[in-house]
Amino acid sequence: MENRLDVIKKKKIHMTLVLLIMLLITMGTSMITDFNFVEGFQSIPGTIAWMAANLIPGAEAMENFSKVLAKLWETIVLSIISTTTAGLFALFFALFGSKTTKVNQPLAVFSRFIASVFRNIPVVAWALVLVISFGHNVVTGYFALFFTTFGFLVRAFIETIDEASMESVEALNATGATYFQMVFRGVLPESLPQMVSWLFFMIDTNIRSATLVGLLTGTGIGYLFDLYYKRLDYETVGLITICIIVVVIAIEFISNKVRRLIL
Repeated sequence: MENRLDVIKKKKIHMTLVLLIMLLITMGTSMITDFNFVEGFQSIPGTIAWMAANLIPGAEAMENFSKVLAKLWETIVLSIISTTTAGLFALFFALFGSKTTKVNQPLAVFSRFIASVFRNIPVVAWALVLVISFGHNVVTGYFALFFTTFGFLVRAFIETIDEASMESVEALNATGATYFQMVFRGVLPESLPQMVSWLFFMIDTNIRSATLVGLLTGTGIGYLFDLYYKRLDYETVGLITICIIVVVIAIEFISNKVRRLIL
C-alpha cells in the first residue's frame, strides 16, 4: 500500500514538473515573440464578427460554385492518386525494411533511411523545390504529395508488418515456403486491413495538404482560394472554405465506416 502511494506521489511530482516546464516555455516564447495572450483572447470576438460579416457566401459568390466544385474535384482526385501510388511503392519498401520480411540488413537500413528522409521533409518544402523543376502545374503537386505520403506510409507499413503475428510466418518458413509465399500468405492477409486504414487516413490528410500545395503550385482548390483572396472576394473565399470542410468531413466519415468494416 505504501509503495503504491509512493508511486502515485512520484507521478504527481513528475506531472507538476512537466506542467511547470511547459508553462515556462510558453511564457518564454511569448516574451521572445512579443505575443500578448490577453490581447489575443480579446480579439477573438471581433474576429468572429468579421468572419460572420464577410465570409458568409452570398448570391454573387454562389455564381462561382461550379468553378469551386471543379477545382475541388481536381484536388480530391490528385489526393487519391498520389496516396494510392505512394502506398504501392511504400509497400515494397516496407517489406524490405520490416524485421519480419527483410531480405537482408543493408537493404532494411536503406529502406528505413529513405523513408526517414522523405517523411521529415515537409510537403511545403517539396512543393517549393519541385516548382523550380516542373513549374506551376499538377505534376508538381502530385510529386509533393507523393513524396511525403511515401515517407509516412513506409514507416506506418513497417510498424504494421512488425506487429503481425510471427506464428504464421514461422509456420510457413518451417514448411519450406518461399519468400513470396510467406509474404502473400502469412504477412499481408493479417496486415492489409490496417494498411488500408492508413491509406484512408492519408487521403484525408492529403486533401488538406493539397489545398496548401495548390497555393504554391497554382493548381486545384488552393489556386482558386489564392485567386479570390487576392481579389478581396471574401464571400467566395468563405464558399471555398465551407466546401473544403464539407469534403474533409465526408472523407473522414467514409474512411471511418470502411475502417470499421475491415478492422
